[in-house]
Amino acid sequence: MENFNTETVVNLVLEYGIPVLKALLIYMIGAWLIAKAVRITSKIMEKREYEETLRKFLLNIIRWGLWVLLLVTVVGTLGVETSSFAAVLAAAGLAIGLALQGSLSNFAGGVLLLLFKPFKVGDTIEAQGITGTVKEIDILQTKVLQFSKKLAIIPNGPLLNGNIINFDTEGILRVETQIGVSYDADLPATLDALRKLCTDHPLTLEDPAPIVEVVTNADSSINILVRPYTKTEDHWTVFFYLQKNFKPTLEAIGVEIPFPQMDIHRKN
Repeated sequence: MENFNTETVVNLVLEYGIPVLKALLIYMIGAWLIAKAVRITSKIMEKREYEETLRKFLLNIIRWGLWVLLLVTVVGTLGVETSSFAAVLAAAGLAIGLALQGSLSNFAGGVLLLLFKPFKVGDTIEAQGITGTVKEIDILQTKVLQFSKKLAIIPNGPLLNGNIINFDTEGILRVETQIGVSYDADLPATLDALRKLCTDHPLTLEDPAPIVEVVTNADSSINILVRPYTKTEDHWTVFFYLQKNFKPTLEAIGVEIPFPQMDIHRKN
């Protein structure tokens, strides 16, 4: 009986103990390798200046993917059939993917936005009919604070697939404005006065030089483009400066700013 019990215990240890020990060993080594791989990947992403949101998300994906692979390996080492387990995971992944098609599109858009960086937090952009300052870039959506202080939340899928205008990429902007003058105006003197108006402001740039040119001979006026360049953050300061000073500048040289009018001739 004693021999029988000893032999049984030995057989049980050989049959179950060794696989369990192998599984524990694989688990410990795998856990150490996963931690090391995640640390190395994180350092590489930091050196390449990945966005914090994207870095955390990708690290979580890598971490969970490796853990699933490790657990499947451990279960297989214990003698459990893993093919059915893998089939269940694949079916679950497919079902989740079909249920979250829109979210996956936004997710893919968020990954690409964070990876290729067409804009960053703090940039002023125009996209999806919305203009404002980027406040936050999440993995599924981007938050843009409009100039009216309304917060717009744009899904990343449509945002990436549409046109994006970034006002801050170059660091300078052209101020778009024009003014109409009378047909009696001395055009050379008028153009010189408007150029001086642009260059007198300390926030306008010398290079590129301001553009001051006649653009249209309209019904009641000669319209002149006035387009100085300035730093992005100074755009509205220069714009309002021009609007406020057009009239006194032109009045100082005797140039009239006309308004729409109609001459009526009466015949007896």
